[in-house]
Amino acid sequence: MTDFDFADRVGRVEPSATLAISNLAGELEADGIDVVDLSVGEPDFPTPENIVEAGKDAMDAGHTGYTSSNGIPALKEAIVDKLHDDGIDCGTENIIVTPGGKQGLYEIVHTLIDDGDEVVLLDPAWVSYEAMVKLAGGSLKRVDTSPHDFQLEPALDELAETVSDETELLVVNSPSNPTGAVYSDAALEGVRDLAVEHDITVISDEIYKEITYGVSQTSLGSLEGMGDRTITLNGFSKAYSMTGWRLGYFCAPESVVQQAGKLHSHSVSCAVNFVQHAGVEALRNTDDAVAEMRDAFEERRDFLVDLLAEHGVDVAVPDGAFYMMLPVDDDDQAWCEGAIEDAHVATVPGSAFGTPGYARISYAKSQERLAEAVERLAAHDYL
Repeated sequence: MTDFDFADRVGRVEPSATLAISNLAGELEADGIDVVDLSVGEPDFPTPENIVEAGKDAMDAGHTGYTSSNGIPALKEAIVDKLHDDGIDCGTENIIVTPGGKQGLYEIVHTLIDDGDEVVLLDPAWVSYEAMVKLAGGSLKRVDTSPHDFQLEPALDELAETVSDETELLVVNSPSNPTGAVYSDAALEGVRDLAVEHDITVISDEIYKEITYGVSQTSLGSLEGMGDRTITLNGFSKAYSMTGWRLGYFCAPESVVQQAGKLHSHSVSCAVNFVQHAGVEALRNTDDAVAEMRDAFEERRDFLVDLLAEHGVDVAVPDGAFYMMLPVDDDDQAWCEGAIEDAHVATVPGSAFGTPGYARISYAKSQERLAEAVERLAAHDYL
């Protein structure tokens, strides 16, 4: 067998923890075991029918070839209209359409980060941020928000002590994966002040922006002084239940788009043609469907919070996304492994997000399945 000499960069990272747990759940299910899988952040709703029909119509109309690399004009125009509604001043020249938000993040990080460049994450942070920075050769500093119920505003002093003129990039994700926290305007204004002071570029990952409960999420790029230093990332997977369609986008200063476009054109060429046409329909005509899903997630959140409280477990109540962080034993990896092996409930260890002592739960499941999960965990003394 050939002894391959692998590139150093792939040795810097581990496989995705969320997908690893999901794969384990799939193996158990293949053996006939009923697993309540709360590990993957995937809405359990079908893609809205009008989006599906738009995709079919686009295929029937022959939209199955390459598009211009950065995206079809109709979709970029729809994205610009949405961003204008969010208070972000941009044009189609500021947009790159990508096959999924993750690809967009990858392109941004690899466009901006060289070996040794400093990137700051707000913990708990989505698992792939760290991996992308390491693949690019960057170095990491982290700010822990867990002592503050995962809110950023009380951690601004620590953030101020962490960033410096050496910081190249700060990643902000609100609503947050894995916590569901929605950062206050005061928190975002604090980020703005530090970014301006130290000339830091900020990625604002807003993939869950449409999924909030009783609060609204201000776009960081809409704040005074942030238009030319914020890269706003979003996509269609979460709000429109389009995970498998693989469609995302980012909005950036034109100079960043020009450089990131090189990576984009030499890697993925373009996002799928007919999927982009479905994306136009998603942005233009799905407000009611998004609201219906959002209301269901809010009901599930409240149901799960109350159910856990009945077992004496208090959690930081999320204001967005469809995740919450469950306090568990210090060895959260062992807790999650035991929970899936004994109770057949799949969760993700908080250490994967930079915050040990927790397990992330995705409540993108029916109330019946959430109740089953809690019952199983309690029966096996995991609560």
